[in-house]
Amino acid sequence: MLKSGVIYGRGDHLLDHLSHALHTLPLFATVGRHQPPLRPTAVGDLAEILFAALVDDRLGDQTVAVVGPDVLTMRQVVTRVGEAIGRRPCVFAMPVAFPRLLAWMTEATMKVPLVSRAQVQMLAEGLCDASPACDELPDDLKPQTRFTVESIRHNLPPPRRFGCRDLRLSPHCPLVKLMQPSAR
Repeated sequence: MLKSGVIYGRGDHLLDHLSHALHTLPLFATVGRHQPPLRPTAVGDLAEILFAALVDDRLGDQTVAVVGPDVLTMRQVVTRVGEAIGRRPCVFAMPVAFPRLLAWMTEATMKVPLVSRAQVQMLAEGLCDASPACDELPDDLKPQTRFTVESIRHNLPPPRRFGCRDLRLSPHCPLVKLMQPSAR
């Protein structure tokens, strides 16, 4: 069994949503005043571990933690993604109640929420150490890809802002009717 923390790669929620959010408005509120550490893992590193576990049967009945080589705060993650897209985000701490409210609102209004309640909970608790403790990966399988500006750029989606297309709106909503081209 694999226990993983934050996974990043093309099409993920971390780089996709974070880069779109920073293109929309370069502000980011961290979850809580205390920032538990994160260890982002590149999806390519995870794929190698999965191959070794499923095809080569190298991990047997072990439970292993899959965590990246860098220990970062969310502020550092946001700052690096901002640097990769050419933005200097203003990162500030907010009490956990604010991101929880934001998660509730975006889950209710967005097709793919900007942030979910489960993500807020994970970020409040931290995603660095497996709980309960588990076996370590063999050295040759430990993730090696660093969370650098280059590795982030390699996995970024095309730049875009969040907009109306991201909202889950009823066709009967007046806002939707205003956005539709008029019939001729």
